[in-house]
Amino acid sequence: MKKVILIFLIIILSISSAFSQKSNTEKDIKMYTQVWDNIINKGQINLINSDNFDTGITLVTSPENIVGIDKFKAYYQNFITGFSEVQFTIVDVFGQGDKIVKHWSFKGKHTGNFFGISATDRRRNIEGVTLVKMKNGKILQEQDFMDNTVFMQQLGLTSNPANVGIIDGLYKAFAVGDIPKVLIRLDEKVIWNEAEGNKYADGNPYIGPEAVLNGVFTRIGAEHEYFKLVNIELHDMTNNQVLATLRYQGKLKKNGTAFDAQVAHLWTLKDGKVVAFQQYVDTKKLADTEAK
Repeated sequence: MKKVILIFLIIILSISSAFSQKSNTEKDIKMYTQVWDNIINKGQINLINSDNFDTGITLVTSPENIVGIDKFKAYYQNFITGFSEVQFTIVDVFGQGDKIVKHWSFKGKHTGNFFGISATDRRRNIEGVTLVKMKNGKILQEQDFMDNTVFMQQLGLTSNPANVGIIDGLYKAFAVGDIPKVLIRLDEKVIWNEAEGNKYADGNPYIGPEAVLNGVFTRIGAEHEYFKLVNIELHDMTNNQVLATLRYQGKLKKNGTAFDAQVAHLWTLKDGKVVAFQQYVDTKKLADTEAK
């Protein structure tokens, strides 16, 4: 009988402990989500204090952890001063015991200094996950996981790896005469410049795909028996730029003169569209061809 009573008491205590633990976890989650909503969305950086964070608060990061309220606060101050139009959303959050997992989304416009990076006026839209440890109802430790490569690309600090493929596709479309496929890759406000000294530079800068079509592509087609781009090599650059080195091979209709000229194109892209183009070409060779 005593054993039965003992087992019963153990079961009661276990259930009571589980309910207590669940209640504490729910309180931690509620406190945690409210604090970060106020800090990021409302800019209340002073909530990073000893009331909400353990004095040994640690942000697990590389190359070394950020430890202590003052350093932790200074770190997140960069997000407050660096971004405007902020929308920080906790997509999902759950916990067990003293541990919390947070799936979050951050949107904002980079209009201020962000870890020494001057404003770019670019928008950031990224998601991530944070692992959290709590202690006595306060935030003790955080560790963020997100795609830093995407983040840097959104700020324009590194290039989108798809850029080279986009430009390669553009040249292939031009090679088979699919001009509409070329034009669709141009931003509606693309700034297009032919090399100084090139006769097609008379319309510089061409603004928009239609201007490029009428001022450059149509004239090239009308004035040449053939016009080819050969020996194309693409070079991925920083700041979402692609450098193409190539040669023009063509033959003028008016005098039947053929030419083979060295060329370079500098493409600038944003969100998969060409926003700027600069041509560099041996304009003397082209001019000599015209004069024959």
